[in-house]
Amino acid sequence: MNKRKAAVLVAGSWGTALAAVLADNGFDVALWSRNEAQVEEINRLRTNSRYLNEAVLPERIVATTDMEQAVRGAELLLFVAPSAAMRDVAKQAAPYLHEEAIVVHATKGFESGTFKRMTTVLAEELVIGAERLVVLSGPSHAEEVVRKLPTTVVVASSSMESAERAQDAFITNYFRVYTNKDVVGVEVAGAIKNIIALGAGLTDGLGFGDNAKAALLTRGLAEISRLGNAMGANPLTFAGLAGVGDLVVTCTSKHSRNWRAGAMLAEGLSLDAVLDRMGMVVEGVRTTSAARELSRQFDVEMPITEQLYQVLFQQKSPRSAVESLMGRGRTHETEEIADI
Repeated sequence: MNKRKAAVLVAGSWGTALAAVLADNGFDVALWSRNEAQVEEINRLRTNSRYLNEAVLPERIVATTDMEQAVRGAELLLFVAPSAAMRDVAKQAAPYLHEEAIVVHATKGFESGTFKRMTTVLAEELVIGAERLVVLSGPSHAEEVVRKLPTTVVVASSSMESAERAQDAFITNYFRVYTNKDVVGVEVAGAIKNIIALGAGLTDGLGFGDNAKAALLTRGLAEISRLGNAMGANPLTFAGLAGVGDLVVTCTSKHSRNWRAGAMLAEGLSLDAVLDRMGMVVEGVRTTSAARELSRQFDVEMPITEQLYQVLFQQKSPRSAVESLMGRGRTHETEEIADI
């Protein structure tokens, strides 16, 4: 690998923003997409108008629909495919993966049906060990990253060498990267916070105010921690960038797809209408089903997740869901925290 090459799969908003970070750091970046019109726009106009309106992309980014051309020879392979598409994209990339390449993913969700974390899916399809896998997460809106606004994230791997390779690849004067060894905690936090963001948009849409949002974020973090702890995470992760950091930014910003989706549900739109209007993947919707199932598998209480599941899939009204949460039986906060 004489030339520094990175491959980014796929060309959504987050994939494109991270491709720009890698390009700013000296990589020649192959940005893969199935959409020929999108590829042509990126290469000819240096824009990706559907996902990042008005952003001008670095010349080092070359878009392609050819998977082999994108992946072959890359020393870093970054997956930013939606969770539902991750296995298929990984399967296509597998034949061209360099034996020395590290694999990073920045997708926040679980696989539908199996409820597997994304590193598990990638390990299975790419047939590689956990030591070559890294997850990137943290409080980071693509719209701000591509404008080079100050952003801080975390990269986690069972191998500190791989985490540090990813750190070196992504860190810039506007994109600060910390390392972490808790892959499970970082992935669980990144996925579940999207559920809480749906709830935040919903409570804002209902006009319930700051008190309600503060309670939602705090109790939402308790749900994230309970499930993560049951799955083997380090509890300290949830007090860091991947936990409370990502939770705050996703629940308080209109850049968040999940927040916007929740706000639309509060207006009375059906889930199908919301998803149609969004026109992009809203990971929190799929994650709500996955987290509900995982809470049962691991015998973990997740009342916010349960109520959002009923809103999304059982036609419960958002207002009734909030009333159900407020009407739960009395408990002691410190005892619940100790249980975490």
